[in-house]
Amino acid sequence: MKRLKRIGIITAGGDSPGLNAAIRGVGKAALGIEGVEIIGFRDGFRGLAEDLRVRLDRRALSGILTIGGTILGTSRDKPHRMEVGGEERDMTEVIVRNYRKNKLDALVCIGGGGTHKNALRLVEKGLNIVTLPKTIDNDIPLTDATIGFDTALGIATEAVDRLHSTAHSHHRIIIAEVMGHRAGWLALGAGIAGGADVILIPEKPYDIVHIATAIRKRSRHGTNFSIVAVAEGAMSKEDAAAFAKAEEQKKNATSKTQRQRAKTELAVLSARHSGNTLRLAKQLEELTHLEARVTILGYVQR
Repeated sequence: MKRLKRIGIITAGGDSPGLNAAIRGVGKAALGIEGVEIIGFRDGFRGLAEDLRVRLDRRALSGILTIGGTILGTSRDKPHRMEVGGEERDMTEVIVRNYRKNKLDALVCIGGGGTHKNALRLVEKGLNIVTLPKTIDNDIPLTDATIGFDTALGIATEAVDRLHSTAHSHHRIIIAEVMGHRAGWLALGAGIAGGADVILIPEKPYDIVHIATAIRKRSRHGTNFSIVAVAEGAMSKEDAAAFAKAEEQKKNATSKTQRQRAKTELAVLSARHSGNTLRLAKQLEELTHLEARVTILGYVQR
């Protein structure tokens, strides 16, 4: 078996808790083998394309275990669709050349779903790739728990739990928006552990009337407040149907005009959905006659 001599490592996609710990773990393991060198590339796949490298020796890895973010930086650049000089270019072959030029025996890619797809493209080019699943959404197939999910879940759970006192004191509906565009693991876990009364996730479109009925029922039984945990990607049955229709039209489009029309429709729907949680709060106020307030946790979860 060929002995590894030089390993590259990148962090790509959105940042999450545990990235530096993962970098350190890979680095310490590699440096524990005599003759192995580890090189970090800055800002994800862009660093590979632009050959922005830094040597990760023991001194570089020292003290990073408890530091948030990633010492290598990150980006959402894709090898096959990277902006260079104001235009989009396929930089896959450039990345392959830099892999060869740096005499890498393997490349470790730490990232989420997009990173894994991009890593596969490099595997198909003949590169040796190892991936580590990282995302607070916990939505990587065939993986029990991703790097960053547990920490983000703890933060979101504590936030949902702390909202009870305000909701109870002011007899309000408090809506906590949790990250998760297409996966509801974070909202589901935080909602259950934090004691939310309603949990809305992207995988199951909701009926606003059904939610309002449940909240009014709580009021009739003497509980005049409710906590709603909602994933940012959750949507009503009506909105889900509209998205599905637009996606189907895009899929079945037979002309450039039809494809562009479908893309425009999807863009309009996405823009409208960006304010969905605030719209949800207004709808619940109208249907329950209770005051509703929104707390968007956002990047604090990372």
